[in-house]
Order: sequence, then structure tokens, then C-alpha cells
Amino acid sequence: MRRLLSRCTLASTALLIAGTGPALAQRLSTTNLTCAQARAVVMRQGAAVLGTGGATFDRFVRDRSFCEVTEIGRRAFVPTRDTPGCFVGFTCYEPSRGDRFGDF
Repeated sequence: MRRLLSRCTLASTALLIAGTGPALAQRLSTTNLTCAQARAVVMRQGAAVLGTGGATFDRFVRDRSFCEVTEIGRRAFVPTRDTPGCFVGFTCYEPSRGDRFGDF
């Protein structure tokens, strides 16, 4: 009985792991979206991880409330299908001691 239960657990775990691969590969890419669509995803979800072309991606947020307490929001411009520099929201940024106000 234990052996059968162990096989079922192993098989179901393998299926779950195999099923997550394609889901991770289907991350939204800003290069496939219009500027309005990319901005809408971030505004609707509050925070979203979006691909920005190739294998690059970043986390974009609607406002600073989605950042850690010590972080600030830095304006984020990404390439989209219809605009090379579309404002989609902000990225969270931890300012360092040498940063000047307004440089981010």
C-alpha cells in the first residue's frame, strides 16, 4: 500500500513540475503588446513581471505602495509593439547614499 501511495505521489509531483514549465515560458512580453495594453496590465494588477524583449524581464508596479518600505518608484519605459519607449509604471529601486534627489 505504501509503495502504491509513494508511486502516486511521485507521479503527481512530476506532473505538477512538468506543468509549470510551459506556464513560466508564457510570460507576457511588452514587445507583443501595445503601449496601452502593457500599461493596463500593470495598472490592473498593481504589480506585474513582464518580459521586455529576448530573455530580459522586470517587475513593474502601479505606484510606490507595491514597493518595499525603503524603496522608491523609478519611472519605467519599455519597448512595446507600437511605441519604443512606453511608460508602463514604475520599478522599485533602493536608493543608495550617493544618489541625488531627482536622478531616479
